[in-house]
Amino acid sequence: MITGGVVIAFVCWAFAFGWAWGNFWGKIGLSVVIVLTYSLIWQRPAITFRAKSIALGVLSAAVLYGLFFLGNALAPLVLPGARAQVGGIYGLGWGTSRLLVFLLLLFVTGPAEEIFWRGFLQSRMMAAWGAGRGCLAATLVYAGVHVFSGNPVLVIAALLAGAFWGALYVWRRDVLLLIVSHSVWSAFIFAVAPVR
Repeated sequence: MITGGVVIAFVCWAFAFGWAWGNFWGKIGLSVVIVLTYSLIWQRPAITFRAKSIALGVLSAAVLYGLFFLGNALAPLVLPGARAQVGGIYGLGWGTSRLLVFLLLLFVTGPAEEIFWRGFLQSRMMAAWGAGRGCLAATLVYAGVHVFSGNPVLVIAALLAGAFWGALYVWRRDVLLLIVSHSVWSAFIFAVAPVR
């Protein structure tokens, strides 16, 4: 189950980032539906709707946004060409309606990714290898699938965001919190208030 999930994720992200044909947002939307379907075949996520989970999700999204805002200011001091690479991230799917991107991230990719990455893959890895090693493995795979973008800044961003959400999952074991955090953060950083 773990190996199958990792392989499918790499294939899907290679398709989304590495294949020039088609609209990026359409391809990533399809990719997350595929990995979501795979995870749901093996495991239904235990999601309990609680106001506290939603509040912590929004708060954690704001914290992560702030960290990325700070990182964007510091990145050019550490990584030459970082500004151009950040511009390349926002250039993905150029021409797609911002409203459409916002809705896709908030209601499709954010929830689907968290059900797969933390609710399925990380939880399985933690059960097999322990919380620390399972979280680390899931975070590395999450960052690893982004190598197909050819953008080192995006890979680093995925590593940091994956570690942040992975640690939240270790702490709370709350898939709803992660869904809210990922969905709100990605919708805002890509469609509402880009950091560049």
